[in-house]
Amino acid sequence: MNFDSDKRTVMTLDAGGTNLVFAAIRGNDQTVEEIAVPSDADDLDKCLSNIVDGFSQIKSKLKDKPVAISFAFPGPADYPKGIIGALPNLPAFRGDVALGPMLQEKFGLPVFINNDGNLFAYGEANAGYLPYINGLLAEAGNPKRYKSLLGLTLGTGFGAGIVHDGMLIIGDNSNAAEIWLLRDKLSPRANIEEHASIRGVRRVYAREAGIRFEDAPEPKDIFEICIGNKIGDKQAGFRSFQEMGEAVGDAISSALTLIDGIAVIGGGLAGASEIFLPYVVKEMNSSFVGSEGKPFRRLVQNAYNLEDDAELEKFLKGVAKEIEVYGTSKKIKYDAEMRTGVGISKIGTSRAISIGAYAFALSSLDK
Repeated sequence: MNFDSDKRTVMTLDAGGTNLVFAAIRGNDQTVEEIAVPSDADDLDKCLSNIVDGFSQIKSKLKDKPVAISFAFPGPADYPKGIIGALPNLPAFRGDVALGPMLQEKFGLPVFINNDGNLFAYGEANAGYLPYINGLLAEAGNPKRYKSLLGLTLGTGFGAGIVHDGMLIIGDNSNAAEIWLLRDKLSPRANIEEHASIRGVRRVYAREAGIRFEDAPEPKDIFEICIGNKIGDKQAGFRSFQEMGEAVGDAISSALTLIDGIAVIGGGLAGASEIFLPYVVKEMNSSFVGSEGKPFRRLVQNAYNLEDDAELEKFLKGVAKEIEVYGTSKKIKYDAEMRTGVGISKIGTSRAISIGAYAFALSSLDK
């Protein structure tokens, strides 16, 4: 799955509660300058009209005819049919809006819609973290290659996508990888998003600093407090990222138990990874306790922080072995260490989503 040299053009959209940002992708690169129009999130007629207008403006700028429209849009939704449900951030959408079919009628093009977590993962698998880490393994002379990727977005909410061997796992109800609904280890009656989100970081900071939630700084500022660039409660700041890291590490462990691949993190909170990522990996390498009181590993695989140079070196090296093939004089070499790793997006969340939308459209057309 590599569309770097593909000559087809796909029109894309980044849908937010304030603005709709339109672009076009060809060969995994943006071909025209972005166009932003208001979302008009409270008025369905205006919002739909703005979406049509945005794509019309992009199409008028293209030198070649686009082959599809593909973009991320909030859920719940029946993504394969292009039907959008009731959306908290876009209140004009109160359910049963056939957005995909409408755009197909307007432009005479196939329309592909998915959520940002799925498309982020697909972009990272196509032209981001998966080829990056497999390239490093090849340079290190290690035969191991990864085909399964868990992509995670940490920001306003906690999203995810799963890719295995070039295939995006969507699910029968368009609900695969809804990681935000996993149980929160630190607050078992709540879902994981209560720690793995901007509001979660602010809430813990407010609790630890003894202030109101409304007065808590944004995570970007909390990070600056932690590294000494701003005045604030440093201890509360570290605690907020520590709790997020522990909760996220538990959620990633649950997902990787089923997926068995590597994980990459994007989203606004990824900028504080130097603080929270060690706690994520520490949790992944933690232990359960059996009924007889004996500990056993949380994961079968060893987990590595791929943003730490020393850990990355160990991950790339692995445990090389050469063993005899029983009953013959032959020998076989293999990497004996079962391992996983977590890293931070190298191409950026927005670009990964755009590339994911592009790749999803082309791979769907090719099928």
